[in-house]
Amino acid sequence: MTDEQRSPYLRTEALGKQVPSPEGRLVILEDINLSVAPGESLAIVGASGSGKSTLLGLMAGLDTATDGRVFLDGHDLGRLDEDGRAALRASRVGFVFQSFQLLPSLTALENVMLPLELAARPDARRGAEIILERVGLGDRLHHYPKQLSGGEQQRVAIARAYAGEPMILFADEPTGNLDRKTGERVGELLFSLNQEHGTTLVLVTHDVRLAERCDRVVELDGGRIVNGRA
Repeated sequence: MTDEQRSPYLRTEALGKQVPSPEGRLVILEDINLSVAPGESLAIVGASGSGKSTLLGLMAGLDTATDGRVFLDGHDLGRLDEDGRAALRASRVGFVFQSFQLLPSLTALENVMLPLELAARPDARRGAEIILERVGLGDRLHHYPKQLSGGEQQRVAIARAYAGEPMILFADEPTGNLDRKTGERVGELLFSLNQEHGTTLVLVTHDVRLAERCDRVVELDGGRIVNGRA
């Protein structure tokens, strides 16, 4: 099946975001039209302040738009309340952030188990062990985040994101806090898992090498798409 024949899993229509400022309304995003097919990987690039992370947050339902619409797996996010968006994220979405966002009081195993337990998965512990072994941390299960390197923490975060078998993964600068060599290893892991699980991937990054591995790249400038196939 070609990209043209597949229904988009994620779609935005004339999406915009404005916030108040002392000088008046500040436009962060304007007229963003994007479609992402099931299993596709999309990189969003652009200079700092171009609106990349804001766009990611809107598409993931972490923020609400002031204009336009976002459809995720056929659901219009603008028609859902916060509880509805949270339920949709819990059942379909995974996240990887630049800052890892691990709970410092939990071990690597417990960090990965937590979302599985919240989803009432009966196999939460074994599922977490399996995915941590897959990312090369089988011998770090009982280490706390402060006992892990930056690369190891990001691997825990990736394991947590994939443990729930999400249909779509949003990654915001996943290698941004890592040195080049560690970032390359984490990027390799991210794409390997993505291919294994057939997950749709939407990636925000400054890393050109990471972006080039995606099926498609779009560039933002001043809150608008200026390059790439939307």
